[in-house]
Amino acid sequence: MPLQLEGVTIAVHGRVLIANLSARIEPGQVLAVMGPSGTGKSSLLAWIAGTLEPPFEASGTLRLDGANVTHLPVQQRRIGLLFQDDLLFPHMTVRDNLLFALPAGDRRTRVQAAEHALDEAGLGVFGARLPASLSGGQRSRVSLLRALLAAPAALLLDEPFSKLDTTLREQMREFTFATLAARRVPALLVTHDDADVPAGAQRIALPHA
Repeated sequence: MPLQLEGVTIAVHGRVLIANLSARIEPGQVLAVMGPSGTGKSSLLAWIAGTLEPPFEASGTLRLDGANVTHLPVQQRRIGLLFQDDLLFPHMTVRDNLLFALPAGDRRTRVQAAEHALDEAGLGVFGARLPASLSGGQRSRVSLLRALLAAPAALLLDEPFSKLDTTLREQMREFTFATLAARRVPALLVTHDDADVPAGAQRIALPHA
């Protein structure tokens, strides 16, 4: 299902950060929003997620698969978030971190789904480990899997590769965008790094504040 932004304007204390922004992200495609700090990138993500709060003000329409979700509460939007930090629960095993994202139901079925996701990501042997025992790249992959197992209608990526070294960044970019394309999840990527943007992705450059 596509994610659409229609005429989005965001302001704070009377200063307009984003003016009349419109875009459409098709299933499996990526829209990269770029620009220096202070141009409204994080505010845009918060507005899409439904967490933008005063003093910020926003207008415009957010649609998922054509349905207007602008005024729905966060939990009803089905929009996932992936941040710079993996935010895995340190006291839970990798498998239990994934189970946390899955809907309630038969535990055996849920465990099978979590283990299948780990196998697909080349992490099948790590299910019983704690996140602290994994490398940065492995934790990043688990974090992405957890976000996707919640079956989001769209995914927001907030500089998810910025804390990885060069080699890991390349690996995570490839893994992330291939996974999103395979699952046909539309994604909005915020980044400062031009190299983070996959080939063929739409780009929006926000002007300096």
